[in-house]
Amino acid sequence: MTWPAVSVVTPILNEERHLQAAVRHVLSQDYPGELEVVLAVGPSTDRTQEVADALAADDPRVKVVPNPTGRTPAGLNAAIAASSHDIVARIDGHAMMPADYLRVAVETLEETGADNVGGIMAAEGETDWERAVAAAMTSKIGVGNARFHTGGQGGPADTVYLGVFRRSALDRVQGYDEAFLRAQDWEMNHRIRATGGTVWFQPRMRVSYRPRPSVKALAKQYFHYGRWRRVVARQHKGTINLRYLAPPIALTGVVAGLVGGFLFWPAWLVPAGYAVAITGASVLLGAGLPVKARMAIPVALGTMHMAWGAGFITSPPGLGKDSRTARTRTQNA
Repeated sequence: MTWPAVSVVTPILNEERHLQAAVRHVLSQDYPGELEVVLAVGPSTDRTQEVADALAADDPRVKVVPNPTGRTPAGLNAAIAASSHDIVARIDGHAMMPADYLRVAVETLEETGADNVGGIMAAEGETDWERAVAAAMTSKIGVGNARFHTGGQGGPADTVYLGVFRRSALDRVQGYDEAFLRAQDWEMNHRIRATGGTVWFQPRMRVSYRPRPSVKALAKQYFHYGRWRRVVARQHKGTINLRYLAPPIALTGVVAGLVGGFLFWPAWLVPAGYAVAITGASVLLGAGLPVKARMAIPVALGTMHMAWGAGFITSPPGLGKDSRTARTRTQNA
């Protein structure tokens, strides 16, 4: 086959330590076609801008564009607008791709006719806590049946991790909705599918991901995931299912059981049952891990479930009101 040229777009903020290695990693991909890297650099507090400019000066395949807001979807749109090629790959600053990532992606696009292909968000930890979170994030009890977390057969999917797109699909849906500070991938993939396109999960595209390093950071991450997934559900009817409702249901049950137990003690069986369930699951998930990592898995699972549920329940009705979908509905009302 004739290998099409690929533009790799990356939003960057405060990545002085990792940026040079990340760019070199992309440019050394085992890909037979032409490559370019477009870095959308936000207002960093370290030397990220200087490092990016030096990379561009050293290699004509690297471009640098400003992202004044520092927000991920705005940076992605800026990088896409400045890119040149018909295949556009989103890569994050900390993503660690296998050497054949782009080759497999382009082969899959050609074989399936899909508009976007992506693979597995392979959570891998270094500390005991990170290993515990990685075990939780790659399990069905932790994140449901999302194949980009847990793996599975290749085929059509609702969404995938990162993504390698046909530019025609990005143009058709006008890129990322910049109002979505989180869940922007899910939201745009929904629009790609709603306009007749296919999103394809390819398990051979496995990208290493480093989990959040603390309970607080993990809780904050999943709280915002829950908040923004509620926005997607409000704006795109019919996109919610039991996988997304499970965390808020679990949180409601646990809180109601804890409070209600003071009036009717059997209510305490609900939070106790939840604790037993995630502890029992952790025994299986922790096989082969150090003792401290195994002991931390129930904490990781509980944090993910409760924080996601809290974010979903408390998501303000006005959140995302400046999104493209919300504006269109207002204009049509």
